[in-house]
Amino acid sequence: MNKTLIDQAVNADLETQRALLIHILQESPLISQLIPTIPQLNLPEWYVATGCIFQTVWNSYYNLPPTHGIKDCDLIYFDATDTSYEAEDAYIQKGAQLFAQSLIEVEIRNEARVHLWYKEHFKEKDIEPYQSTEEAIRSFPATAACIGVTLDATGTWKIYAPYGLTDLFSMIVRPNKNQITETIYHNKVNRWHDLWPELTIIPWNS
Repeated sequence: MNKTLIDQAVNADLETQRALLIHILQESPLISQLIPTIPQLNLPEWYVATGCIFQTVWNSYYNLPPTHGIKDCDLIYFDATDTSYEAEDAYIQKGAQLFAQSLIEVEIRNEARVHLWYKEHFKEKDIEPYQSTEEAIRSFPATAACIGVTLDATGTWKIYAPYGLTDLFSMIVRPNKNQITETIYHNKVNRWHDLWPELTIIPWNS
């Protein structure tokens, strides 16, 4: 059923696409149980992002188990008032208790301090400090990966998708050259293609 809906959504307007994405995520036992509990952490400017979002759509489209290929769930937030590891770790420890029964690991990261470890982690260039969680999402390695999901003050699910959702629903992996290098992109897409071989991979130099 979702495959048909996703195919139809490729040419739909953005609001229709957002509604379908929320529907798919709310069907997922990984995401539907996780997101409503996050406000208990009082994280500033938080989003659930990266693989657990777009790969949930891929699994739904290809009728794969909801955990297929999903390594963890990235819970990102932004707090420039305290970029110490100790402050981030306090949230990590609270999250470990809150998400103890989660089907996958939840990785909590303060995007305001990513520039402090980015070069060492990726063996690449230094980056400038992000100014918001949304700026971090705009830097993710593929357009279909640049998606964040959060809750507003009323508990309504909200989608942030700076490059739209058409690539996601088209099963297209297109490089986002806003920050990453060709090496990082290749490392990502090689893994994704092994797990979801039907994806259309757009070459870096296309």
